Amino acid sequence: MRIADSVVVVTGGARGIGFAVGRSLSASGAKVVLADVLEPQLNESVDHIRSAGGRVTGVVADVTSDQDVAALMDAAIATFGAINVVCANAGVIRDGLMLEPDPHSGKIGRVLSTEAFRAVLDVNLVGAFVTLREGARRMVDNGWPGLLLVTSSIHMTGHPGQLNYSSSKVAVALWPKILVGEFHGCGIRHIRVVGIAPGYTGTEGLKNMDPAALHDVLKDVHLGRLVEPEELAATIAHVIENEAIDATTIEVTAGVTYGAWQRAR
Repeated sequence: MRIADSVVVVTGGARGIGFAVGRSLSASGAKVVLADVLEPQLNESVDHIRSAGGRVTGVVADVTSDQDVAALMDAAIATFGAINVVCANAGVIRDGLMLEPDPHSGKIGRVLSTEAFRAVLDVNLVGAFVTLREGARRMVDNGWPGLLLVTSSIHMTGHPGQLNYSSSKVAVALWPKILVGEFHGCGIRHIRVVGIAPGYTGTEGLKNMDPAALHDVLKDVHLGRLVEPEELAATIAHVIENEAIDATTIEVTAGVTYGAWQRAR
């Protein structure tokens, strides 16, 4: 699939990885629709891409809402005439141990709340599902060639303190195989599905981390550095153009070398 003139919808597009993907694909000629709940940041990102000559629009949308996501996809079609790539990138983190004993009594002093667990799954899992479903149904109904992308994480291998987040990311990492199997079985041959699993990425939060803490994060990363958002965008551009890439999740981690058992030590 050519990037130029493709219509690309990116959720979580106001900042970080989503913004980098939108900016990069726009520079390559794509028509980009950024979506987010963070309206001021979304407007700023749209203005940034537009000032560079990009064809872009922004839509305020909550990916946990069927109505918002349907309206997002319809806005993409109304603005640019089609949908070719959907990147389900919106995500949240609510870290915490399931059980946290009090250091003095040994009894449980704090737990991971059901609200915090559900909030992550609602956005990262349900929101990704709704995003891909609403994009794909319009691709099928209109016969548009398409690519569904979902953002997983290296933490799909499991990370203590991220039971909710890791659960969501291992789930979506399975989706390319499952969805392509479903598409294959019912004769949908023009839509591919690919997951992208980033490692520690140089978004604002990590770049502003205390240097000692960041060093500890990177000690098991082979290249000894963060993945740049632009490197993830370049990977996605390659996936769009190389139609043999399908039904798989690609890790882009700068060489993360550990597993969950090491992180728990």
